[in-house]
Amino acid sequence: MNHLLSDRINNLATSQTLAMAALARELKAQGKDIISLSLGEPDFNTPDFIKEAAKKAIDENYSTYSPVDGYVELKEAICRKFKRDNDLDYKPSQIVVSTGAKQSLYNIAQVMLNDGDEVILPAPYWVSYFEIVKLSGGVPVEVPTSIDTDFKITPAQLEAAITPKTKMMWFSSPCNPSGSVYNREELTALAKVLEKYPNIIVVADEIYEHINFSGTFCSIASIPGMLEKTITVNGVAKAFAMTGWRIGYIGAPEFITKACTKIQGQVTSGANSIAQRATITAVDADPSVLNEMVQAFHSRRDLVVGLIKEIPGMKINVPEGAFYVFPDVSSFFGKTLRGTLIKDANDFSMYLLGEANVATVTGDAFGNPNCIRFSYATSEDILKEALKRIKEAVA
Repeated sequence: MNHLLSDRINNLATSQTLAMAALARELKAQGKDIISLSLGEPDFNTPDFIKEAAKKAIDENYSTYSPVDGYVELKEAICRKFKRDNDLDYKPSQIVVSTGAKQSLYNIAQVMLNDGDEVILPAPYWVSYFEIVKLSGGVPVEVPTSIDTDFKITPAQLEAAITPKTKMMWFSSPCNPSGSVYNREELTALAKVLEKYPNIIVVADEIYEHINFSGTFCSIASIPGMLEKTITVNGVAKAFAMTGWRIGYIGAPEFITKACTKIQGQVTSGANSIAQRATITAVDADPSVLNEMVQAFHSRRDLVVGLIKEIPGMKINVPEGAFYVFPDVSSFFGKTLRGTLIKDANDFSMYLLGEANVATVTGDAFGNPNCIRFSYATSEDILKEALKRIKEAVA
């Protein structure tokens, strides 16, 4: 009956991270001892002070529709956060709160892209960028990077990818899936290229900004001349372990936030009222409340990188943020492991699921066919066991 469905949905790929997580759950339900390293979700609980704010909001009867673009108190708190953490001056009218940063990105694509507009995606990129751009009539233009450059795009690569049809560039830092963090110097060099093209808008996805081991964080919008050309996307899912609360937000030029509010008003209206009130408390909190969680991720990263280095055939760099590693596994392509021919990263990922009972995500989903993604958002004991299994499966 698929012929009755729209071309739009028939041409849309399923999110491979969600598909792998669902497959892992299914195999677990069948009694298999699966370790899932597929989903990008902190294994911490939402901090108690945020939960208390939500309970208070329930008691104070925040149970009616919220303004389409978010409570003004939350937008003011987000402005304070942008100033404190990113040295960005936004007004409340330049903020739109949405049901997760994924909706923020979808709004942006819908209000900015016409059919045929090109969007530069430094690869690897977060799995949904490609499909959201495509769904909105845009043309994703992948710019490949490799493990040797820490998966970062160079100014020369950016310049070479720009055509008269280029409308936007989307990227994340810290990056999902690679964990790469662009420093101020690197972002300034990219901004130098972009200043020649006043009509190109940059989407900077900074959802992992606080899960960052590099010691500093720079928003591209803080580079002189970039504030008016940048849409800064963020949210509370990753840093505050609030994935299920579904709150994301943008800071952007006002003509863009007005457009995003207009489309959101016809699609979902305002985000969840209780989650918004809790988010005021989260974004107003000093980021030092996250130190314990960030340190845990840091030590897990070191553990995982060390263990992967012991697996012959896997090539690994040291990511500076988020909670992923993205090893290059191309040395296994064309080889037969325990009777299974490994043609590509997809085969390798499925092989690890079948042989090692470890769920990962193929790099194909992120625009890099040589790699696979592991999330290390789980305990050190589980990570040790997972990598022991993987090491045995590829021996």
